[in-house]
Amino acid sequence: MDFLIRQARPDEYAELGEITAQAYLQDGLLDFGEGDAYLAELRDVAKRAAAAEVLVAVRDGVLLGGVTFVPSGGPMSDIAGAGEAEIRMLAVAHAGRGQGAGEALVRACVERARAVEGCVRLVLSTQPTMRAAHRIYARLGFVRTPERDWNPMPGLLEIALLTYEFTL
Repeated sequence: MDFLIRQARPDEYAELGEITAQAYLQDGLLDFGEGDAYLAELRDVAKRAAAAEVLVAVRDGVLLGGVTFVPSGGPMSDIAGAGEAEIRMLAVAHAGRGQGAGEALVRACVERARAVEGCVRLVLSTQPTMRAAHRIYARLGFVRTPERDWNPMPGLLEIALLTYEFTL
């Protein structure tokens, strides 16, 4: 793993937003494609960085991907409860996949969660088709929590988001 994991810089927000948006679009993860309202959220890294910690994987000055780490609640949290941190919007550029960047970003979130006082778990939501991410989570010791699965748009989306947790 010859890349660096660090906090995203403001001059990288637009690029990371586009990497994230394209990863979701190219993988067919947005139910409404280019018209999906969530696409604007994926691109708005500045908004995420104002409410949480945005990490990036960089190699030789090239941005490979990023993730949002939510230490405890707040506007960026979807499912985290008391004593839980959350991972959101993990994405790696297609050209950078298969090189360990996604796993390194998740590991960095685990380490950050361990440093949060009172944090006992790291949680996340994922789509059923995100199989490569599921393999990363399983490899790192995350376990499925089907009782927490949820649907962000009940009545509009057929498939609920799957949830995982990592006990610290």
